[in-house]
Amino acid sequence: MTEHVVHGFGPVWDDASRVLVLGSMPSPKSREQGFYYMHPRNRFWPMMAAVFHDDPGVSPRQRAAFVLRHHVALWDVLASCDISGASDGSIHNPELNDIEMMLRGAPIRLVLATGSKAGQLYARLIEPGLRRRGIDVEMMTLASTSPANAAKSLDDPVSIYRAAFARAGVLGEGD
Repeated sequence: MTEHVVHGFGPVWDDASRVLVLGSMPSPKSREQGFYYMHPRNRFWPMMAAVFHDDPGVSPRQRAAFVLRHHVALWDVLASCDISGASDGSIHNPELNDIEMMLRGAPIRLVLATGSKAGQLYARLIEPGLRRRGIDVEMMTLASTSPANAAKSLDDPVSIYRAAFARAGVLGEGD
């Protein structure tokens, strides 16, 4: 069943954020808990722990502190949309978040879209407007960490995300 969903919580970022990780829209579990990637089978937090060799904790407060400590910002492409459950393929009537505000307020060098739908929405609906306004930040679309991809090994996404974070300069020597 499709329903109109409003994002419900804001971005996590500060003036030291160098990588922006963008999803499409929070899952029902994430909206319920008011924070990003909170479905218990989503592999985002275990992957981030492996990438940074650091414990993100379990609470939204701990996880927000974790990403800020590593110069990572979190948000989603969409402020609202019509969606069925957590199915990105069912998204209709998208309304965008103001990504430009964050890109102007922090030295973000790289946007990482978590999943093909987030990457498509960003590239089609946000990036052209940013470029017209003189903002040109590299964007990479990486594999989704959702439970739908849980059958795959965690090693591949960890190495891919690690390389992306290194490219943006947020991993130190030995990470």
